[in-house]
Amino acid sequence: MFLRRTLLACLLALIFSALPSYAEGGRENSNLTEAGEPQGWWGRFKSNVAETWNHSPNKEFYLPAITWHNRWTYDQEKIDSYNERPWGAGYGISRFDEEGNWHTIYFMMFKDSFNKWEPIGGYAYENIWRPIDGEDFRLGLGFTASVTARDNWKYIPIPAPLPMASIGYQRLTFQATYIPGTYNNGNVFFAWLRWQF
Repeated sequence: MFLRRTLLACLLALIFSALPSYAEGGRENSNLTEAGEPQGWWGRFKSNVAETWNHSPNKEFYLPAITWHNRWTYDQEKIDSYNERPWGAGYGISRFDEEGNWHTIYFMMFKDSFNKWEPIGGYAYENIWRPIDGEDFRLGLGFTASVTARDNWKYIPIPAPLPMASIGYQRLTFQATYIPGTYNNGNVFFAWLRWQF
C-alpha cells in the first residue's frame, strides 16, 4: 500500500510539478526563462501544464466510444473474451494557444478490456491544422502524458505516455490513441468523443 501511494504521488508530481509555482497566474513568459532565454522541453512542458491549469476557458465532456484490439496481433480466443465497449465518461479543461494548438488537463473513467473500471488522467497536447478556411473543421496530432491504473495490475498507478490524433468540427471532436504492445498484449486502438461546452 505504501509503495502504491508513493508511486502515485511521484507520478502526479511529475505531471503537475509546474502548478504550484504558477498558482497566481503569470502567462506572459510561458516560453521564456526568467532571464528571457528560450526554455527547454521540460520548461515548456511545465509552462504549458500551468497555463492550461490556470487559464483554460473551455470545459469538455468525454464519451469513450471504442476499444479495438488489433486483429493481427491477437489470438481469436483472446479477441472473443475481451470487452470492446468502453462505457464511461470524462471531463477536461482546455485552451487553444496563440498558434491555435490545443492543450488540456483531463480525467476519464471507462471499462477496460476485462470489463473492469480503468481511470486515466493527465495533460494532453495536439498540434492543430485547419485545412479548410475558417475555424470549424480541424485535424490534430499530438500526445498525452497521463497516469492510469488497471484491475489486472492491482490498480498500481503507471505512466501512460501515448500518441493522439483527432478530427473535429465546431464543438465535437473524435479523438483516439493507439496503445503499442506485443503479441496478445497491448496493440489497442482506443477512441472517444469530446464535446466542448
